Amino acid sequence: MKEKTVIRNISLVNEGQVIVIDLLIGDGLIQKIGKVVPDSETTEIDGTGKYVFPGIIDGQVHFRDPGLTHKADLYTESKAAVAGGVTSFIDMPNTVPNVLTRSILNEKYQLTSGKSLANYGFLLGVNGDNLDEVINDDTSELLAVSDDGLYFTKKGNLLADNPQTMEKLFANCRSLITIHSEKEQLVEENEHRYRDMYGENVPIEFHPLIRSERACFEATKRAIDLANKHSARLHILHLTTEAETHLFRNDIPLREKNITTEVSVHHLWFSDKDYSRLGTLIKWNPAIKTEKDKKGLLKALLDDRIDIVTTDHAPHTLEEKQKPYFQAMSGAPIIQHALPIMLEFYKQGLISLEKIAEKMCHNPATLYKLEKRGFVREGYFADLTIVDLESSWTVERENCFAKCGWSPLEGTVFQTKVTHTFVNGHLVFEHGFFNETRRGMPLSKLP
Repeated sequence: MKEKTVIRNISLVNEGQVIVIDLLIGDGLIQKIGKVVPDSETTEIDGTGKYVFPGIIDGQVHFRDPGLTHKADLYTESKAAVAGGVTSFIDMPNTVPNVLTRSILNEKYQLTSGKSLANYGFLLGVNGDNLDEVINDDTSELLAVSDDGLYFTKKGNLLADNPQTMEKLFANCRSLITIHSEKEQLVEENEHRYRDMYGENVPIEFHPLIRSERACFEATKRAIDLANKHSARLHILHLTTEAETHLFRNDIPLREKNITTEVSVHHLWFSDKDYSRLGTLIKWNPAIKTEKDKKGLLKALLDDRIDIVTTDHAPHTLEEKQKPYFQAMSGAPIIQHALPIMLEFYKQGLISLEKIAEKMCHNPATLYKLEKRGFVREGYFADLTIVDLESSWTVERENCFAKCGWSPLEGTVFQTKVTHTFVNGHLVFEHGFFNETRRGMPLSKLP
């Protein structure tokens, strides 16, 4: 195998511009951007007519490993990730056991080192049970702490429902705090109301009314107010309502923001109109809401009130998804299709390629302070995603790589295709085939 690779005559989407260049990759790094003279030790890839992005960084996934591997695992979901051009992911703490201690966090890193095809990072879980331990620890070197997903394992674990716990954390925590922002009290009141009307078989169309705009807005506003009071670094996960977007700033650069947020691709792609067609397959928490919300989220993404795009990739088996409303699990696989979704918006004239790179590559690296990732720069890790903007394909079960084996996007025709994915200079995915001879690396954080 040759030691270096040159990608010749490719359109680079990077740092606000698109330019046609050569890229030289060697020793896992981007060695040169510009005209490259190859030698006998260089493999050439013709990039003519194609586009290359910095590797996509997904800041929120649930890969289910350890403890829930009948749904997904670190190998299968990282395979789906690189097939979709995602080179790095950050996994949430709601595996089994929940990642509530440093020892469990370290064990998860050790487990992943032999399994993941993509680069990986993990968040430390925080709730009322381990709050004192977290605030007495030096968490500054962690990517972040989070309560996301923990409400599935124990009621009352959401910080948004515990203002005293949240305030104590905000006043003392030395790391970024990422939270799932819904008022469970309001959600439970709505659940009781609709259960009284329909029993256990509540129509899925009521999901965005049960997990309502009010439940989201009030939780997010309270969290932001408390974070501002204590100058804490707060990141609101998977924003879902147009109303919430007005709580965030776009008048300062991301590096100067203490309060940030994200949108997950399914909240940009689907709306409440899709429940009649897809049912509980698109049951997510927070819920997919209205067309107005979908458009408002995209507008806020474009004007920088929303900082990054994530997937909230959260696989379940079809059996788990197709149960009655209250029993049907929330979440679905989508990491393989996140970039094609965003490129479809580009095809529709709704977003630029440069903005996609900003929200899916540059900003996640900036927000989580990732070392030498998220940008195409000489000396940075060679995490690269090559796409063909003129190649159509149809989502089918046979071409979905998530372990659960299905997708809510089945039958969707995308007009663009990921053709190559490099992770640390290793060409792990090429035209549907995988080279699994190397594994990804743990994400390092800048001081």
